[in-house]
Amino acid sequence: MFESVPGDWAYPSSWVGGQHRLCHARCQLLGTASSLAAALFPCRLARDRGNRCGHTPSGEALLPLALLAASVSAAVPSVSKRATCSSGKTTANDACCVWFDVLDDIQENLFHGGECGENAHESLRLIFHDAIAFSPALTAQGQFGGGGADGSIMAFPDELQYAANNGLDEIVEAQRPFALKHNVTFGDFIQFAGAVGVANCNGGPQIGFFAGRSNATQPAPDGLVPQPTDSVTDILARVSDAGFASVELVWMLVSHTVAAQDKVDDSIPGAPFDSTPSDFDAQFFVESMLNGTVTPGSTLHDGEALSPIPGEFRLQSDFLIGRDNRTSCEWQKMIADRANMLQKFEQTVLKISLLGFDQSTLTDCSDVVPVATGTVADPFLPAGKTMADIEAACAATPFPTLSTAPGAETSVPAVPLDS
Repeated sequence: MFESVPGDWAYPSSWVGGQHRLCHARCQLLGTASSLAAALFPCRLARDRGNRCGHTPSGEALLPLALLAASVSAAVPSVSKRATCSSGKTTANDACCVWFDVLDDIQENLFHGGECGENAHESLRLIFHDAIAFSPALTAQGQFGGGGADGSIMAFPDELQYAANNGLDEIVEAQRPFALKHNVTFGDFIQFAGAVGVANCNGGPQIGFFAGRSNATQPAPDGLVPQPTDSVTDILARVSDAGFASVELVWMLVSHTVAAQDKVDDSIPGAPFDSTPSDFDAQFFVESMLNGTVTPGSTLHDGEALSPIPGEFRLQSDFLIGRDNRTSCEWQKMIADRANMLQKFEQTVLKISLLGFDQSTLTDCSDVVPVATGTVADPFLPAGKTMADIEAACAATPFPTLSTAPGAETSVPAVPLDS
């Protein structure tokens, strides 16, 4: 969402002697206000060492000092005083104070004291299922294409009957009383709870949260949420309609690093998608590329593929997306660079959370969302596996070389349903 800007600015080579120092100073003063700096001042990013402050070819006259001062004053916004809420906590906007009350309540009573458990996992899933039911293509045809991240899945129980939303009724019913109690819209609450829940996971992301969504007026149409039985082509087409590229589908699925299934095979609820379901690491991308040899339940179900490890569950869609030539290289890239994985996930979830809404009309309450703590291990092969078990699919780059965890192969325990 935001772009970082190099701190090394340069003055135009046509300025006369000594004037480069003022250009350099005012560019430094502006700091990272990149686009504003470029518009107001004839300073530019250094393209080579010869254009840095230090050369003073003859040419133009210096802007009047008064104009310089006025320009700098206009370009650098004043730092507004932070609002102090009744709880004593501070935020950039007093409209965000209510979210501190929501935070304390859900951390204690929804997330069981701040756990990265089943309710956190399902809250993250709910972000996607509420928002992705958004179709500009249907709207262009004169039909209702869904309201995006408007909370319709909580407002209209009919949506919980859609096949793609199977199993979400429990988290919706668990969340609804909190939204009503604190008098916040369902759309806002779903996005906030998802951001807070995933921040409870070790090494979790920092998801931005904007408040002020209006309430949904009608349910989203059925058929807009991808399912694990869908082909990669169908899934890519669906997310493309909602405004997402193929790489962004991969970034969405970073969420599966802290996820489990309940309803594809309801005989083994809580079966996780990787061996570290409380850690926001890259293990999901590693383990989804291992050769599948195990049926975690009694038989394979629609939407399920063979698993590489006892107790672990693999969705058919994850298996296929990781091996499809349109997505396999980005999938592999998530293993090689975890910082990049986090950043891409954060920007994609923010984009999802704004579907159907204009960000400029919402209030940035991101500073209420807790900062994740804890550390996670670098990607590794589970015990008993070797690189020969990897089914590498990206032709452009080799699969990262990984070490194997010590010990014998063990079964992955289920995520407790009351967590």
